[in-house]
Amino acid sequence: MKLHVLKNEKNEMEFFIEGERYTLPNILKEKISADDSVEFCAYRLEHPLDKKARFIVKTSGKSPKKVIEDAIKNIKEDLAEFKKEVEKLK
Repeated sequence: MKLHVLKNEKNEMEFFIEGERYTLPNILKEKISADDSVEFCAYRLEHPLDKKARFIVKTSGKSPKKVIEDAIKNIKEDLAEFKKEVEKLK
């Protein structure tokens, strides 16, 4: 998986996640959108056959980078909790 940043400004970031189509982009968009400082978050697939998701994140009061870092932290916490629940299964 690769990250290509196209725009990195105070309140807006645009980037590609290469190597992903739906799984990671969907959960990342959900977690980013849950942040109160996010004004807009969306991703689109450039072509139906490639594995490249293009994100746009616009914020107010918090940098897009910080919003993304917080979203990743939340995803990791959710996965850790899910892992614990799975490990309880016999």
